[in-house]
Amino acid sequence: MFSTKGRYALRIMIDIAEQTPGELVPLKDTADRLGVSKKYLEIIAKELVKAKLISGASGKHGGYALTRAPEEYTVGEIIEIMEGPIAPIACLLPDAEECPKKETCRTLSMWKEFQKLEKDFFFGKKLSDLVQ
Repeated sequence: MFSTKGRYALRIMIDIAEQTPGELVPLKDTADRLGVSKKYLEIIAKELVKAKLISGASGKHGGYALTRAPEEYTVGEIIEIMEGPIAPIACLLPDAEECPKKETCRTLSMWKEFQKLEKDFFFGKKLSDLVQ
């Protein structure tokens, strides 16, 4: 399950993408359009800036802008930046220790198949697919 942080990161990115390209989008305007606290969005926007998915400028005419075109972002990369690796079970996380039951686990192949479906879905979706 994805947290509100991951879901709102996508919504921030969509909102910025829907505004005039090249213009900074004030976070207050995004908060008003999304009906969410500006303070909460500031926390998320800070992480998106740190990951270089958006750029930000402070001040009277400040705001946020995408660092790339909407079709160059995948939903999967945005989710993974906010949520961590997409994995249905802990033993499929990239840094997981090898499970001692790996050789006899009767469900591992099913979980791997599900993880592939999930990753293919989210990394196959572009931010531009969600923009109106």
